[in-house]
Amino acid sequence: MENDAVRNAPLFAALEEEEMAALQATMASTHLDRGEVLFREGQQGDRLYVIQSGKVKLGRTSTDGRENLVAILGPGEMFGELSLFDPGPRNATATAVADSELISLGHDSLRVFLHDRPAVAQSLLAALARRLRRTNDSLADLVFTDVPGRVAKALLDLSQRFGRPAEEGILVAHDLTQEELAQLVGASRETVNKALADFATRGWLRLEARAVVLLDVERLHRRSR
Repeated sequence: MENDAVRNAPLFAALEEEEMAALQATMASTHLDRGEVLFREGQQGDRLYVIQSGKVKLGRTSTDGRENLVAILGPGEMFGELSLFDPGPRNATATAVADSELISLGHDSLRVFLHDRPAVAQSLLAALARRLRRTNDSLADLVFTDVPGRVAKALLDLSQRFGRPAEEGILVAHDLTQEELAQLVGASRETVNKALADFATRGWLRLEARAVVLLDVERLHRRSR
């Protein structure tokens, strides 16, 4: 099972060819259609997933039914890694926001693999640290940054991972609905839409269906601070 996205994932960057081949022999493939749920918050989990293609959102639901979008992940990124160290209920629901191909590794087989490969374990810990840092940044933004600033920052983050050059700027095909984008920012859909409309009026971006074209990245950077 050869795939560049898997090989380029931070978790596997330190592997030699033979080690990669041995690990790939234990992987399982999963296809998700857009909108399909892989697992739900609270379900028992014992597998780590790496995205080969597509996008997956991780979301949580409060006791009163409100939803929060924790992360949007794309090719080469992984999720479910907490089950390696603390097998138990999933702390988020994983749903495909585009047709996606995943590979997965079971808890037992990956722990055995990591035991004799400290460099791979170090890569995994680094990935966990990046996830924690991103979570801390998001919490700080909710406290210290207004909604338009959070919208600008979210669009810039999405552009770094999913954007590609376009004739007028950077095309970011995020595949999110307006409601999902609002959940990612941690605000109401009406407030987020108002911020997007303001940015469009100023000529900083152009809105498209489940996508946005960033026309003035520098202005968005300033607004995100």
